[in-house]
Amino acid sequence: MKQPSENSRKHLTNPLSTPISAAAAWADAPIISSAAKRPKLPALFISHGAPTLAIEQSATTSALARIGQNLPKPRAIIIMSAHWQSAKLEISSNPEPKTWHDFSGFSPELYELQYPAAGYTALAETLAQQLSARGIVCRVNPLRVSDHGVWAPLLHLYPQADIPIVQISLPHYYDSVACYQLGAQLAKLRDEEILIIGSGNITHNLQALRWQADSIDQTAKEFKVWLLQQLKTDIPSALDWQQYPDYKDIHPSDEHLLPLFFALGTGQRVSVVHQSMVHHSLGMDIYRFD
Repeated sequence: MKQPSENSRKHLTNPLSTPISAAAAWADAPIISSAAKRPKLPALFISHGAPTLAIEQSATTSALARIGQNLPKPRAIIIMSAHWQSAKLEISSNPEPKTWHDFSGFSPELYELQYPAAGYTALAETLAQQLSARGIVCRVNPLRVSDHGVWAPLLHLYPQADIPIVQISLPHYYDSVACYQLGAQLAKLRDEEILIIGSGNITHNLQALRWQADSIDQTAKEFKVWLLQQLKTDIPSALDWQQYPDYKDIHPSDEHLLPLFFALGTGQRVSVVHQSMVHHSLGMDIYRFD
């Protein structure tokens, strides 16, 4: 059983009593004073699967489209992707992040796709300042581009690419507890019309993939059933997910599961938006946290 690392515990000191707010970033339009007039958005965990998600029409992409249609339109999106790992916590402040095709060997049409959503420099800098004031070591990154863990699901969620995005990195030393704590620091942003997303995969063992197979890896399926039950009934047990027997058969490395705990930290009531398996072993679940 993997215990939370000492580094992950050190990244937080006693947080300030005032919640982290995006208000300072809204120079163009002030926050509406009445909370009743502002929709509180959930947080999402999205299993983004293979890069081909971007060009698929499937149960998963239909679920993403429904979410985008049914939720109140966010003022901004804050997203942690499994595909941005870093030495320290970084926050993208790039005002115009390019679409990065960070993969190889796929259909040529994938490399032609663009997702030209703007960044939000003022929001990134505001968050970095407030996190730093709480003793959380972080910095802005003005050069970061959008990896496929960001744009592939967002192409279906918000195809107009008209919502600004701030991406948050996944530090190498973060574990489930650290990601949960970071999410908890940002939880109040949901009150400010900001959609918080963790983008990874509920199961992710590429060695077990069988491309386009109709079969289902029962080991992977049983893990995600178990983890969902822990999320619903026993969050400390969910955070200790590596207690699960042979967990490395489902997640040989942890970067695709950790964004789940970032989303969980922002809202502890979980509901299932979508569940499915593709390519034999790849779980495509989408969870909502309120």
